[in-house]
Amino acid sequence: MAKALFGHVGVTSPEHAHEVAVLRRRISDLENEVLRLKAQNDGLLARLAETAHDGDLAELLESATR
Repeated sequence: MAKALFGHVGVTSPEHAHEVAVLRRRISDLENEVLRLKAQNDGLLARLAETAHDGDLAELLESATR
């Protein structure tokens, strides 16, 4: 009986394998999106810092990068 249970639990169905593949792909896509947004945010902060002449704005930028 234990062998039967182990065999049943150890075997993945094609639907399960497909779902796992889809979820892994989605995770990868989301991780890439996070990296893209971080890079875009860093670029925007750098451009804003270049144009910032006001002390309050500089403090705001400093706190935003933490």
